[in-house]
Amino acid sequence: MARWLTKVLRRVQEHALQRRLRLTAKAAREVAALGLDPEDVRDVLMRLDSADSAGRKVSGVTGEWMYVFKRLTGGDLIYIKLILPERVGSRVVSRG
Repeated sequence: MARWLTKVLRRVQEHALQRRLRLTAKAAREVAALGLDPEDVRDVLMRLDSADSAGRKVSGVTGEWMYVFKRLTGGDLIYIKLILPERVGSRVVSRG
């Protein structure tokens, strides 16, 4: 397992536990299209583990690390892209 992944998972779960999550407008639309709500997103994030990781890349928009996860949820394979800014809660960027 990559060294950064343990730290990232801990931060994601901490942010989810404290409800410090923000969905972008695009992510909110995609979550709603799946029949989910922000509380469902929180539950999914709380359950992420290293097996769900699809790596990380630098965001072309913000220059920040974007962490990508793949998870089977409600029969759908969803892609979860997260940015963990230093001063703000986790931000779900998109599911696609």
